[in-house]
Amino acid sequence: TKTLQLLKQKLQIAIYMSNLRLQKRLASSVLKCGKRKVWLDPNENSEIANANSRQNIRKLVKDGLIIQKPEAIHSRARVRIRAEAKGKGRHMGHGKRKGTANARMPEKVIWMRRQRVLRRLLKKYRADKKIGCHLYHMLYLRAKGNIFKNKRVLMEHIHKKKAEDVRAKQQADQAQARRDKAKATKAKREERAALKKAERMRLQEVEDEPPITGRP
Repeated sequence: TKTLQLLKQKLQIAIYMSNLRLQKRLASSVLKCGKRKVWLDPNENSEIANANSRQNIRKLVKDGLIIQKPEAIHSRARVRIRAEAKGKGRHMGHGKRKGTANARMPEKVIWMRRQRVLRRLLKKYRADKKIGCHLYHMLYLRAKGNIFKNKRVLMEHIHKKKAEDVRAKQQADQAQARRDKAKATKAKREERAALKKAERMRLQEVEDEPPITGRP
């Protein structure tokens, strides 16, 4: 008897659904949702079955006989917890990896990111007048040639290069000062030698003059 009752209920539901298929389609169009989201009041079968136009469906919606079912809640709490754990390095062992290291993080992507970081730093330093255009161009080409592993290495190289340039300039200035001093000393020495020579020549001329005799 229980089996017969279940079969009877299923048959009634099938007849009910087949009879109201048009109403469900119209309701989904009116409510702008899928047919599986439309709820028809089972206690108002006959009234809903008589509604064969969109206008009648809108009236039933207004009366509350046809309702749009709410969105099913799909919680992302577990996903957030797992993502946070992955951020810490959990669930990332050898057993969880499916592709090669290059497939998981391509070398080209790493290279592009590194180049963009280095070039952005060089551009910022050039805009701030920390480096000149010649040094910028030299460092740009060196970055392209894979000389700098990261931004820290590039910054250290820039500071080192600037210190070397300052030191070279100081040494050049000191050398120039020494040359100027030597040139001035040489000029003074030559001037003194010329004066001494002139003095000797004058004395020689005085000695060579004939002595002055008395009256004739």
